[in-house]
Amino acid sequence: IDADMEQEFEDIDSEGRWQNLYLEIRNQSHECAFKVAKYPENRNRNRYRDVSPFDHSRVKLENTENDYINASLVLMEEAQRRYILTQGPLRNTCGHFWLMIWEQETKAVIMLNRVIEKGSEKCAQYWPTQEEREMSFRDTRFVVTLVSEDVKSYYTTRVLELQNASTGETREIYHFHYTTWPDFGVPESPASFLNFLFKVRESGSLGMDHGPAVVHCSAGIGRSGTFSLVDTCLVLMDKRKDSLEVDIKKILLDMREYRMGLIQTPDQLRFSYMAVLEGAKYIMGDSSVQKQWRELSREDQEPLSESPPLPQPPKCTERCNGSNNFIIKIFILFLIPPHTTPAVLPNLLLAPPPVELSGAGATACIERSILLNICTICILYVQCTLYIH
Repeated sequence: IDADMEQEFEDIDSEGRWQNLYLEIRNQSHECAFKVAKYPENRNRNRYRDVSPFDHSRVKLENTENDYINASLVLMEEAQRRYILTQGPLRNTCGHFWLMIWEQETKAVIMLNRVIEKGSEKCAQYWPTQEEREMSFRDTRFVVTLVSEDVKSYYTTRVLELQNASTGETREIYHFHYTTWPDFGVPESPASFLNFLFKVRESGSLGMDHGPAVVHCSAGIGRSGTFSLVDTCLVLMDKRKDSLEVDIKKILLDMREYRMGLIQTPDQLRFSYMAVLEGAKYIMGDSSVQKQWRELSREDQEPLSESPPLPQPPKCTERCNGSNNFIIKIFILFLIPPHTTPAVLPNLLLAPPPVELSGAGATACIERSILLNICTICILYVQCTLYIH
């Protein structure tokens, strides 16, 4: 790998210029029109209000009344790469997603997010699990069947059968699912990312003899942009046989002409440079690094368990029935004869909130405890005053 390329990376790193470089790219990006995405009938087809496909590069659905889907065709001519970058399908757009894959003759779907991340749904479950094996999409008349599934520590490879129910024709689709890439974040290491990228490449599904590969995360710009940028840079490096000829910033600006906001953070930009530098070792003739990536990625370890879902609202009786209990206890205190108040008071004081509560639930219960205890003390004072007199 060329020392100048590494030196450029180290200079940006040591001077802390990733934020500035990222802002330069943002400011130099050319924003095109995206009117169709904003039509009233298309609002419920967009996952995020601020991520829309440009009119000139949006993928158009063919055999349907409304041709809109939040997806962009990114054409990198010299690299001979075509990607469809799209949002994670919504529950109401899964049928459109499979229709697009059929019409575009896509061979592989590259998924870079989990369905649930940090307790929020980032993507609908648009493919069948091991339990159900088959899913039907009646609106566009497609049936998807799970043929096989190979689970690694940080990614899963599936083979799906996509059937057009209108014609009976079936096609085999690869589903490459990166399961440990955090939203707005970066993979654990360039080695694990490149091991995954080369697995996708080895399938042949990124080549021009198939339709464009579909790449998605949640919005279809951050993680998806990182994947596409690194792959394109390495292809161009291989074609030109010179790492200095590959200007990563320029390539990203070219890609941003097809879909807005590709690469969402300075960290993702820095990671892209790191991955291109590491991948260049293989492109420039060091074939041993591919084995090193596989070993460093620890893909054969047990996969990490899925992130637990958000806890349900805590089952705190004071939170759920607090108002009623509060009123009842105050009422009882007023009814009790003054001379008996001290005896029954301990039983009426509110017990502390359950230990398992956290966050807003615990706060609500603690606030009720404090409020009720203050009121109890005030009433006790009044009762004692009456008792004395």
